[in-house]
Amino acid sequence: MKLLIAIPAYNEEKMIGEVIKDIPARIAHVSQRDILVINDGSTDATADIARSHRARVVEHLLNRGLGASLKTALEFALNNKYDALITIDADGQHETKSIPALVKKMIKEKADVVVGSRWLTRGHAPLIRIIINKLANLLTFFFYGIHTSDSQSGYRLFGPKALKLLKLQSEGMEVSSEIFREIARNRLEYAEIPIKVIYTRYSQSKGQKISNAPLIIWHLFMRLFK
Repeated sequence: MKLLIAIPAYNEEKMIGEVIKDIPARIAHVSQRDILVINDGSTDATADIARSHRARVVEHLLNRGLGASLKTALEFALNNKYDALITIDADGQHETKSIPALVKKMIKEKADVVVGSRWLTRGHAPLIRIIINKLANLLTFFFYGIHTSDSQSGYRLFGPKALKLLKLQSEGMEVSSEIFREIARNRLEYAEIPIKVIYTRYSQSKGQKISNAPLIIWHLFMRLFK
């Protein structure tokens, strides 16, 4: 299997090198494993540090958002004939040792999309993250009819069928929920695995904020009519 691990990054010079270094060099069932950093208009040394750790880098000249970065990653994986794509966050909150478990789950259950869920294991999380996620999970079910324990997880695997069929439109954070629209629209097989998340003061400064919720909900609602 040819696997691409993509890391969307915006001004992540503090953590991007550590994230890349922690990615397993050998993964069961994977014959080729490559790392791609989508440098989303960073103004710091993110791209240079990523290259110094032998990652490939695709540059966005401007900060376009998470959705745009994921679209770039999906396009790169498809155009370069990868069998699967895994996305992880650049802020160090994802334990990269869960990558083999994502691959194993895809193979074992013949899943098209596998999400690493923060809520399938006991652990401590900031209250605001819990509130945002529960709200997003309810909206995901309301809009798309899919039960998920972690619709906002950035730890995802897309198999070959998903790579061919996913058509994302969102540029911003609402892309996390839009992915489930695509799962429903294309009748893709969905699975989850439990993951451990490392919350630090730095990682908590990243990601979605409750103040963004109204705009995200509006964008998702409008996508229903497209």
